[in-house]
Amino acid sequence: MKKLLVALSMCAVSANVMAAGRDAINVVGSSTVFPFSTVVAERFGKSTDFKTPKIESTGTGGGMKLFCAGTGVNTPDMSNASRRMKKTEFEMCQKNGVTSITEVLVGYDGIVISNSKEASQMSVTRKELYLALAKEVPAKDGSESLIPNPYKTWKDVSPALPANKIEVLGPPPTSGTRDAFVELVMESGCNSFGWIKAMKKKDKNKYKAICHSVREDQAYIETGENDNLIVQKLSSNPKALGIFGFSFLDQNSDKLQGSKVDGKEPTFEAIADGSYPVSRPLYFYVKNAHVGQVPGIKEFLDEFTSNASMGDEGYLTDKGLIPLNKDKREKVRADVLALKPLQL
Repeated sequence: MKKLLVALSMCAVSANVMAAGRDAINVVGSSTVFPFSTVVAERFGKSTDFKTPKIESTGTGGGMKLFCAGTGVNTPDMSNASRRMKKTEFEMCQKNGVTSITEVLVGYDGIVISNSKEASQMSVTRKELYLALAKEVPAKDGSESLIPNPYKTWKDVSPALPANKIEVLGPPPTSGTRDAFVELVMESGCNSFGWIKAMKKKDKNKYKAICHSVREDQAYIETGENDNLIVQKLSSNPKALGIFGFSFLDQNSDKLQGSKVDGKEPTFEAIADGSYPVSRPLYFYVKNAHVGQVPGIKEFLDEFTSNASMGDEGYLTDKGLIPLNKDKREKVRADVLALKPLQL
């Protein structure tokens, strides 16, 4: 027993020494949350004696794998996420010794379907987006059967849409934006077919395969975890559409425009009041074992959750963040500064 206690003590000391060997905060994860974290990190580095945190855009899923790999200098301190941590990810963290995690709800964001201002603004429904991008779609004869997606142009999907080739640039499966898009857009459009919607109760796996599977014939083109690359490609190809967070549209409004979805434009106000149908919360997660070991984590959390940053007129709203209401924001800040452990 004594040997075991000594061994455990040595492991704890070793972990602390490892963590203390790094003098800058390391953040990974979502490409959508990346610009917000970067702005906070730059201000933090300039206004304090701590080093500017290192922010990496790895995608939400990729960030979670790195974050949950364990504790110590070789693992990140925080992970950005454009969706909430999944139960499977939480369990992976627990299994690997990341047993105390604080969840930070940053604010809200809309997912936009955007194109160049050189083209006409698109107005689409979630049903039309599902029909344009699903791997398999309901047969045109009205039977309760599926066929490989036959649609080549938007006009094939609906006579009201332009005759342009379906070409959509979007994130890969590791992206939280992709997760949110298939849930909020694809699944919603899929549910407009009653016989598919009824399948959810009978065969959830089959239902998910039908509603979440994106076509693989180059109508949907994965562009990696770089939303800026999508922005560049849309500028050079006015007939293409791109999928990314509202903040990127907001920062490139001189070149790009957002499509109407179910009749609603993706504006700051429409996302804030919930009338724009494709909006989602944004998060980041903190590894509490690293607080006090890697310099500046608690101070960085203080800056990120301040009114100057996340408030109604905070500097993150200039980057396109839709802020939480005052009561919610104050609760989030109190929980974060207390390092309240996440329970899932």
